[in-house]
Amino acid sequence: MRNIAIEYPSRGEMHFVDIGNPPDSAPGEILIETEHSGITNGTERHALLGEHSWRGHFPSRHGYQHVGIIRSAGKEVEGFSEGDRVFFGQYVGHRGWNLQDLSVGKALHLVAKIPREMDPRPLALLGVAGVAMRGVRRFRVKKGQRVWVVGGGLIGQFAAQSAKAFGAEVTLTEPVPSRLSRARELGVDRALNPHGEDFEESLKEGSPYDCILDTSGYRSLLDDIWRLRLLGHGGVIGLVAVRSETSFFWPLLHPTEGSIEVSCHFGLDDIRLLIELIGKGDIKIEPLITHREPIERAPSVYGALRDRPTELLGVVFDWA
Repeated sequence: MRNIAIEYPSRGEMHFVDIGNPPDSAPGEILIETEHSGITNGTERHALLGEHSWRGHFPSRHGYQHVGIIRSAGKEVEGFSEGDRVFFGQYVGHRGWNLQDLSVGKALHLVAKIPREMDPRPLALLGVAGVAMRGVRRFRVKKGQRVWVVGGGLIGQFAAQSAKAFGAEVTLTEPVPSRLSRARELGVDRALNPHGEDFEESLKEGSPYDCILDTSGYRSLLDDIWRLRLLGHGGVIGLVAVRSETSFFWPLLHPTEGSIEVSCHFGLDDIRLLIELIGKGDIKIEPLITHREPIERAPSVYGALRDRPTELLGVVFDWA
């Protein structure tokens, strides 16, 4: 069991810190040995660079995606046993081991058992998939709706798959060609490059949109939605990407009776639904993984996240 964790000591820098050996499990606790962890590209890059609400917060640790094995369980633990493989979603940063008190209740502990027949490695990205699923559910996406997903990063890709799983017609926009190709392979109805010829005309062809789900954070989005009249009556603009502040033109919502909403988290019910849909083949993680690296290679990976972020999509660390 490794006793290290990833920490950002200063802006743009990453190093390992010693977290020592785990204590004995309390009666309601489980000890999870990490096998794999996944980078949360947007959040971790913002934190690494000290952007938005993370400005000036160093040293700090970030991330919320671990897959591991329960090595010990307290005498009061129910529903989990030593040897179970689980996903663990608390915001504790990448660590070699984690203790979780299960007595806080199912809604808060964010520990989900992984079926034995599933490959556990891709499930180290269940956290970002959970953020996407939570947004799609909170923004009330349903069968027959038109959905525009803005951005083809990891959360955008999972949001598009989740909306398709709910029966929506999905348009995804993204400037990186490789990400557009992945979106097409994973079943979006239309994949558009915002730098392409006749982009705005093509985008309008798919409108009006019942849900516009932003995973990119680009500044002029709300103005563009109004200018091109893209929001349908009663539609939802769902902001998932982090923003420091947001302003909008009042007529954007007045005639449409639409809403602007925010969703940035996930719950245990989202993770369990994802595991079910992955098992059915309705949502796929493997095609989105671009990097599988031993944990020793983390400094190089974070250098790429800092300097060349479009090279990375799904990143999974192996802690073996």
